[in-house]
Amino acid sequence: MSRVCQITGKKAVVGNNVSHSNRKTKRRFNVNLFEKKFYWVEQATWVSLNISANGLRTINKIGLDAAIKKAAVKGYL
Repeated sequence: MSRVCQITGKKAVVGNNVSHSNRKTKRRFNVNLFEKKFYWVEQATWVSLNISANGLRTINKIGLDAAIKKAAVKGYL
């Protein structure tokens, strides 16, 4: 499974490590992902999501059902 949040669509970006002598080597900035289970009341099932910390805050704010519907419309699920 790729390191992509299923709610927000966040994924790893590429940048540079910069040393003290200003040499640059490639590196990846990964997303802060968790594999978390949620109980989806509307469907009466457990749902397992790869979710970022920001996605977890989104679910806490608008609810699981609204977050999943929003992610499905944007194509993240």
